[in-house]
Amino acid sequence: MSTNNTPLSTQIERNLRDLAMLERAEFRKPAATRIIAVANQKGGVGKTTSTVNIAAGLALGGLSVLVIDADAQGNASSALGVAHPVGTPSTYDVIIGGAELEDVVQPCPDIDGILVCPATIDLSGAEIELVDVPRREFRLREALREYVAAHGEIDVVLIDCPPSLGLVTLNVMVAADEVMIPIQAEYYALEGLSQLWNTVERIGVDLNPGLRVSGMLLTMADKRTRLSEEVEGEVRSHFPDHTFTTVIPRSVRISEAPSYAQTVVTYDPRNVGAIAYRKAALELCERLSAGE
Repeated sequence: MSTNNTPLSTQIERNLRDLAMLERAEFRKPAATRIIAVANQKGGVGKTTSTVNIAAGLALGGLSVLVIDADAQGNASSALGVAHPVGTPSTYDVIIGGAELEDVVQPCPDIDGILVCPATIDLSGAEIELVDVPRREFRLREALREYVAAHGEIDVVLIDCPPSLGLVTLNVMVAADEVMIPIQAEYYALEGLSQLWNTVERIGVDLNPGLRVSGMLLTMADKRTRLSEEVEGEVRSHFPDHTFTTVIPRSVRISEAPSYAQTVVTYDPRNVGAIAYRKAALELCERLSAGE
């Protein structure tokens, strides 16, 4: 019996077409460094996974990327192969200690074009330590502006926020030009989104004029289920201009990759999840160019 039209063969053919398209595609660099906060106070939505894999996709497309890990768990640092034991110069030292990013960033060992500002567990105490710090909301912004001014070759800064709306996340949003929100394709996908949206708008009025939500990325979608399709439809109906065309599928390989200190883009480049993240990176470039 012929297997030419089986779901597996169809998926393989689609993957090969997408890979060929990505190799030909032009990943346009923004005219100036763009700083993007990747945020969702709801945990488990693919925030860190999206940060590191989009960074990998951008780097493979020829862009220079700085990833700032602002989550005390340090999962973005781990996924990019950067060790971050206690005592490692980190985001904590930048926000609390006044360290320069120049002295903190490390190159990603697996992917050319990515620099990483790692996080350590020390960052978990930053919320309390920031309370009495003068200009506490601007600590990261001031350090990042100084670094970007000296390193104009950085095309995109991606900042992985903690899953909360505390002072560390506030620092990130005050430093950012825009916010990208990963949304898991599940029943409670929109829960808490209005709070995050309102927070972005308030910061845009009071502390960082021009800050906006620039994109929403659906993650962990299972096209075999009606629920995923319904959630995707609901998100697109509410936010038609913000929702990425690309949808990130649920994939075991995406989940496995961090345990090998890798992104799925490097761990299994032909995997449907790796290809989806590279397509999302390309779409991000197109969105950045359109927004200039």
